[in-house]
Amino acid sequence: MKVTVTGHQVEITPAIRDYVVEKMERIKRHFDPIIDVNVVLKVEKLIQRVEATVHVQGRDLFAEATNPDMYAAIDELVHTLDRQIIRLKEKQQDQRMGNPIKHLAAD
Repeated sequence: MKVTVTGHQVEITPAIRDYVVEKMERIKRHFDPIIDVNVVLKVEKLIQRVEATVHVQGRDLFAEATNPDMYAAIDELVHTLDRQIIRLKEKQQDQRMGNPIKHLAAD
């Protein structure tokens, strides 16, 4: 998994870069075929904004988070992406299994 971290009006320090890469490893734990992740860190007055685009096979996932603290915004972003990845993985597993639970509920 390739993680690209860029900054708009903010300097990307090695500590922030390492923190982002470490947190993105959490996503890889749930869903292995992630191709790459693009993370953009922005500062708008007193608000820290973090945006990420995750490229997986056949789909792109996008999430963003804002917080006065950059590290808290990164944590919120990873949590949101983690939920999206889990939902995508469950959806793919349901499609492979033929979704037997929904068939039983329809009877």
